[in-house]
Amino acid sequence: MKKNCKHAMALLMAGSLAITAACGTSGSNSDTDSSSTTPTTADKPKPTLRNLSVWMQDDYNHYPVAKMLEEKTGYKVQYDMLPQENVTEKLNLLIASAEPYDVVTTLGTSSYKALYSDYAKRGALVDLGPLIDKYGPHIKASLSQETLDAAKVDGKLYGIPVKTLANVSSSLMIRKDWLDKLGLKMPTTTDELVAVLKAFKEKDPGGNGAKNIPFAISGTASIVENLAGAFGIPNTWNEVDGKLLPRAMDPAYKDYVTFMNNLFNEGLLDKEFPINQAATVNEKFTSGRVGVIAVGWAGVPMLTDALIKNNPNAQMVYMPTLKGPKGKFGLSEPTGFDRITFIPKASKNPEDAIKWINAKLDKDTFRNTAIGEENKHYTFKDGAYTPILPIFNDERNQAVNFLTGSDEKNYPTYWQARVRKDSRLFAAWEYLNVKEPASIRVKDPLGMSPYLQEYSKHNASLSTMVNDQTVKYISGGEPISSLDAFIAKFKAAGGEASVKEVNDWYTATKK
Repeated sequence: MKKNCKHAMALLMAGSLAITAACGTSGSNSDTDSSSTTPTTADKPKPTLRNLSVWMQDDYNHYPVAKMLEEKTGYKVQYDMLPQENVTEKLNLLIASAEPYDVVTTLGTSSYKALYSDYAKRGALVDLGPLIDKYGPHIKASLSQETLDAAKVDGKLYGIPVKTLANVSSSLMIRKDWLDKLGLKMPTTTDELVAVLKAFKEKDPGGNGAKNIPFAISGTASIVENLAGAFGIPNTWNEVDGKLLPRAMDPAYKDYVTFMNNLFNEGLLDKEFPINQAATVNEKFTSGRVGVIAVGWAGVPMLTDALIKNNPNAQMVYMPTLKGPKGKFGLSEPTGFDRITFIPKASKNPEDAIKWINAKLDKDTFRNTAIGEENKHYTFKDGAYTPILPIFNDERNQAVNFLTGSDEKNYPTYWQARVRKDSRLFAAWEYLNVKEPASIRVKDPLGMSPYLQEYSKHNASLSTMVNDQTVKYISGGEPISSLDAFIAKFKAAGGEASVKEVNDWYTATKK
């Protein structure tokens, strides 16, 4: 009996030692002040952290931001990056094999949000709430509660997001010199646009005769910015009578495809649009054959150069946000996450990882990360940050990839240095995001939603289904009278389950 008791005591002591050893690998430093970035004890230096992040062109370890962050935070970091392709497979393998990365940053799109949620539910991620409470004053000061709440999974916070900048990205671009040549005013409604397109077709302002194309779009983007808003469907999901509906189930979708089909039948829309790629549309526009296309502000300088090269007197400008037949208008304003950072359970240093992230969100350190040093990388005058070239491009052009959280109040202003690199780029961004009335920007209502299983599972395939069907309706490949049958197919393919799940969440958030 005594022998058995001695054996049991030995096992208990061994178990206690094992638990102590396991807990010791966490990097716990309970006697450290929450705002400190110094080692916890004189004989224990800060560990080297392992960071896995999104792919970028340059090596993180040799990029100037890495050295600056080491100096400012006191942490040496070994940076690895995910591949350009097969990212999900690689990430799943690393998480499943418990590779001891201390910090992992992925993009924040719906597919990565699904991965993040799955890892959290499987117990593969560290609950960051207690660590942030203890070691994250800058994290709390920098990120809004709305952002943190949107990153929670089952009520717990496992990730630190970088919020998407609310920048309208695209609208309709028109050849202003064509308007001037014909003595036409800039269209402000869909009816006025139709009149302009008819004049472009009949009066040959481009000198192309029958080869003039009034309006061109791509078959991969059949729902067009600005026009979609004119019919009340600026986002992929929009509110209808207090409920969120995807475009295919929105009554306004029929009005949109009917309008576009009329343009196609009247020869005002490019007959080749079903097979057009984005590059094809751009080539037709810059060669001087097209009067109107959809353009993202990021592509304006390159498009302008190509157009002027072919026609030195050409002028292109953004069209105002058009009003539709029922007075509706709008351009989509993105919401959600640009990227999200989490700490795997396999991390050997979770507390130090949070301290590092927190130190990076010190206001001065964050600004240095985002845009560099004043009078070296940028100048600051009248509230505007202007880059100094070429050093800004050389040393901060890829700085966004080092963000593990953001100063949400100031980052949108810092970020504008990036669009001030080219006056044409800035003018295009400014028109859509500053000069156009704020009322034209319609927030994406789903961007800040938590992970929604049915929506995430079906969103990509349903989006493809809607685009393909829209092409058929516009080009006359299928009659619009078949819409009810298509909606039934859409619902059966996951649309109905998605609508229920989305609105369960949406209704709860409005209470």
